[in-house]
Amino acid sequence: MKTPRVGFVTAVEIGTACIDAIAHLGGHLDLVVTLAEDTDPAKSGRADVAAVAGAYDFPLVTVAHINDPGALMAIQQADLDWLFVIGWSQIVGPDVLSSPKRGAIGAHPTLLPKGRGRAPIPWTILKGLEESGVTFFIMDEGVDTGMIIGQDRFNVDADETATTLYAKVIDSHRRLIRRVWEMILADEVRGEPQDDAYATIWPKRTPADGEIHATMTVAEASRLVRATTRPYPGAFIKGPTGRITIWAGQTEQRPATTSSLPVELGDGTFWATDYESRD
Repeated sequence: MKTPRVGFVTAVEIGTACIDAIAHLGGHLDLVVTLAEDTDPAKSGRADVAAVAGAYDFPLVTVAHINDPGALMAIQQADLDWLFVIGWSQIVGPDVLSSPKRGAIGAHPTLLPKGRGRAPIPWTILKGLEESGVTFFIMDEGVDTGMIIGQDRFNVDADETATTLYAKVIDSHRRLIRRVWEMILADEVRGEPQDDAYATIWPKRTPADGEIHATMTVAEASRLVRATTRPYPGAFIKGPTGRITIWAGQTEQRPATTSSLPVELGDGTFWATDYESRD
């Protein structure tokens, strides 16, 4: 059987972890597509995809948008069987989706059909979920609606932060892409339809949604801080001299360190232990 031709679209660390995993299996990518350096430079989890592609001698194309004519031409000229699109926030248009002969494979860090949509890592913490995972699916023109080809599950701890959850999501992607890569090589990729009766859709979040309000409880503020910490923009309060971004804190009692910052809330005090002022 002819070795399938595979491409990969990504701009973030989750994607480069998958590329590493493929390379360590002895796999080859016939095309890697990433964002130009000046396009969305503040994107959370942004990675140096060019360096990773170069390390394995995978051909690289940089684009401003995945649906631009140049991007479409590069994908079509690569004559792909499969195209992975992982860690990419732009909506992929029908011309790109139909370019690979077998299909495009997307990934989403929830157990689809639950948690379709945006900001899945922060929402997982904000919603207090005890379990989550990663889903690989065959992309269609909907948002996270395609047929599921594999899932990997993991526990979400009560004190989980976006940083620790992001690391779990990366590890989950690594495990799952190894399985999916073997499916591709064996020509055994099979999809199962999602049950829309169980679907939930999580809305987009913006940096402004990270504001801690005085009416919040200590538990709510703590959850918001944990959900929006690095690699995301962080929770914040508005101080007398400007915004104060809070990356970590505690709820029990005043920390021993004298540099902790008290944030007075509806039912008590949240103590910020890692924070920075921005005028």
